[in-house]
Amino acid sequence: MFDRKKTVEARCGNVKIGGNNPIVIQSMTNTKTSDYTSTINQIHSLEKAGCELVRVSVPDEESAKAISKIRENINIPLIADIHFDYRLALMAIENGVDGLRINPGNIGSDERVREVVKKAKQYGIKIRIGVNLGSLEKNIQREYGRTPKAMVESALYNIELLEENDFYNTVVSLKASDIKTTIQAYEEFSKISNYPLHLGVTEAGTARAGAVKSSMGIGYLLLNGIGDTIRVSLTADPVEEIDVAKMILQNIGYNFGVQVISCPTCARTDIDIINLANKVENATRGIKKDIKVAVMGCVVNGPGEAKDADIGIAGGKGEALFFKDGKTLKKVKEDMIISELLKMIDEF
Repeated sequence: MFDRKKTVEARCGNVKIGGNNPIVIQSMTNTKTSDYTSTINQIHSLEKAGCELVRVSVPDEESAKAISKIRENINIPLIADIHFDYRLALMAIENGVDGLRINPGNIGSDERVREVVKKAKQYGIKIRIGVNLGSLEKNIQREYGRTPKAMVESALYNIELLEENDFYNTVVSLKASDIKTTIQAYEEFSKISNYPLHLGVTEAGTARAGAVKSSMGIGYLLLNGIGDTIRVSLTADPVEEIDVAKMILQNIGYNFGVQVISCPTCARTDIDIINLANKVENATRGIKKDIKVAVMGCVVNGPGEAKDADIGIAGGKGEALFFKDGKTLKKVKEDMIISELLKMIDEF
């Protein structure tokens, strides 16, 4: 496990963010929030996948009013995403939301910010200051351009607005669609503030492209000790965001069940390793045991390459060798590989 930079603790419902707490996985619905039935159903799917906080857009009063119905039918904290209209933030709070994602600089006058903060304090609401490169304050953008420095200055300005109103239950994000800009903004901010950080690369792209971009940006920051909660932004089913987020965290030491490693296949392979690896991954999905399974295409390098795995499978012609710690345990017919693997995992 990596060492994380120490941050203060924020709370969103029953979830603690920052401090010594585990990194929290978030996502966001893509249903119409006003259609609370569809939104509730999607959140249930996200919960099942492992989402720990969920955000919904609140673009109008109908969406704000739907918060109460959504909140009473889900099991994880609910965050309202607000832009421009401070009244929607007030309505969302009154209807039971657990947190707000706002940019205090774009919801109007200081008096409006004070109103939102006063009600957030009254209801014990967490506020995330969400800085995006594409929506910086005009005066900050004029002075610093579209740069990481501008993003940090925006965050500090908005933090000051909250602190002037004696509000500290705050999380900060500094997102851009460019990986380097995102990383530089988070690195600079983490040097001067200990507020918890929500990581993400905004507008990362489709399922494949977005997974790569998010893994590079979020993974780099986490490995350097920066970050307390993450969201992988994909132009895809939000459940896919959770799968990628879990893979990122699993590869830095978090336990999300079985981890499958597999070889890229070559001319030595006598078994359909691509199909086998996918079968193993699907068969072990949902198993909570912290086990690493290696799926190798041949017996030449298999035992050695996967020596660190808990269970190894090296494919042969119509069969496979099962091994552990580089030592062969048994030979299994191809059609029995999955059932034998599940039996071994069950006994593990």
